[in-house]
Amino acid sequence: MSDSLKRSHSCGLLTKEAAGEQVVLCGWVAKRRDHGGLIFVDLRDRSGIVQIVVDPDDAGNSFTTAEAIRSEYVIKVAGKVRLRDAATVNPNLATGEIEVVAADLEVLNAAKTPPFYIQDDIDTDENLRLKYRYLDLRRPEMQKNLILRHKVTKLMRDYMDKNGFCEIETPMLTKSTPEGARDYLVPSRVNPGKFYALPQSPQIFKQILMVAGMERYFQIARCFRDEDLRADRQPEFTQLDIEMSFVDAEDIMEMMEGLMAYVFEGAMGKKIQLPMQRLTWDEAMDRFGSDKPDLRFGMELVNMSEAVKDSDFKVFNAIVEDGGVVKAINVKGYAAIPRRELDGLVEFVGIYGAKGLAWMQIQEDGSVKSPIAKFFSEAHLANILKTAAAEPGDLILFVADKPAVVAQALGALRLEMAKRRELIDEDMLTFAWVVDFPMFEYNDEEKRYVAMHHPFTAPRNEDLAMLATDPGKVYAKAYDMVLNGTEIGGGSIRIHRRDVQNEVFKAIGLTEEQAKEKFGFMMDAFEYGAPPHGGLAFGLDRLIMIMAKRDSIRDVIAFPKTQSASCLMTQAPNDVDEKQLRELHIRATLVKKDK
Repeated sequence: MSDSLKRSHSCGLLTKEAAGEQVVLCGWVAKRRDHGGLIFVDLRDRSGIVQIVVDPDDAGNSFTTAEAIRSEYVIKVAGKVRLRDAATVNPNLATGEIEVVAADLEVLNAAKTPPFYIQDDIDTDENLRLKYRYLDLRRPEMQKNLILRHKVTKLMRDYMDKNGFCEIETPMLTKSTPEGARDYLVPSRVNPGKFYALPQSPQIFKQILMVAGMERYFQIARCFRDEDLRADRQPEFTQLDIEMSFVDAEDIMEMMEGLMAYVFEGAMGKKIQLPMQRLTWDEAMDRFGSDKPDLRFGMELVNMSEAVKDSDFKVFNAIVEDGGVVKAINVKGYAAIPRRELDGLVEFVGIYGAKGLAWMQIQEDGSVKSPIAKFFSEAHLANILKTAAAEPGDLILFVADKPAVVAQALGALRLEMAKRRELIDEDMLTFAWVVDFPMFEYNDEEKRYVAMHHPFTAPRNEDLAMLATDPGKVYAKAYDMVLNGTEIGGGSIRIHRRDVQNEVFKAIGLTEEQAKEKFGFMMDAFEYGAPPHGGLAFGLDRLIMIMAKRDSIRDVIAFPKTQSASCLMTQAPNDVDEKQLRELHIRATLVKKDK
């Protein structure tokens, strides 16, 4: 084959309209089949697969080459497109109506046998996939995820540009301000003994950009947090970071709703119903036991404290008298649940701190079957069934404890029962805003209040006076966007006055000296005309994960880390030589952990 021949088409984009054309294709051998006299090759590139037919009468010497090729060989094929016979059309393939009759075939590179099949829906250990990530990324479903990610980020940039935002990069080497997750530290060679930190977010810089008069900023930013990992967490991640001046929370939420509508229609052809539902944090916790509620199904938490009041069941009475709460969910049509499964649910809620689980099975005749039924009068039972909106065939599950424990345990149980009862429509997109978060939460370990979002979130105007007297009762001008039970973005109106910022720092236990050391440059900026401003950040990895219907963000990141924050492909993190450490004025001393 001549070196002057260049690829003319992508494999997956050939259609029947190309019949009769001479084409040059390049790609990987997805499959080779020898049919005794004819060789069929499924040739794959990023666009898809097309069938190549190698006939000794047409291919000449290239037929011998075709006999030697194997899966994942990289080849170039020149030939003519022809329509397939009706009996051989493959309706499962975008190119299934045509095939390419090879006249010339060249091996560009041979390949070893891969450690797993390069195809979708493989049952392979994820660590093996991560070690050979370059092979894993050849699989069509993985390439589809990365192409979706590209489309989404392009649409985001287009939308922000249309609405007057300016994309500005902020520093990757910055100051350590560990008021949250742990920082990744970077030693400075030219400043011995001093360290930069990789940014957990561009928060401080984007607020300073508002002081600088940029008014509308955005950035698709890389962020770093040295924290324990989960399926939806990575040590380095990407977020769409946004800040606006001279706005209130409603302005920001309206702008972000428009962004989501633009992105989902542009990338997936799906229309989003606007405006999105709004829930206060208190309402979300009360009804769903979560500040990121999944609204694709009902089964809301019901407060049963009044319904069980003054009964003979001392367990419920004692908890309510001690400031606790009794709540329940009604699992419709599941009264016939096996006892073994009920016992398993007791263990399930125990994971979330609940000390037990009570239940009532409503029989077809309306009677109640339950170990605790004997402790309730007929009037109590009738009130319980009415409060839970229970009917014959339903199952009522109760958790009684401190409000936070009940919310966490029963909220998780609600999701678990919805999965078991197949109540969740996986094709449904249900967005909501959760607003009016508590400003602070108490950290028992540190014996102080910490910011629920971050310390630059503005308190509600009506709560300003309580910053110094009762910070636990202060609510913030904060808002999270939730999609199908996952928080995809969060933000707030920011503090733009130095005196208010000082009060917030005091509320979280920072002395004036500590605040000046960590954030002095930012506080100084506030004295030079900081405008009212606010913003939001979307977790891009998490958003793409939901759009691609994946269970882990690792499937939508090209080169992710494992649960132990390591890269199996490059073997990072790794040791460095003594010379590098000396240049950085560092000596590595490993401290053995106590067993």
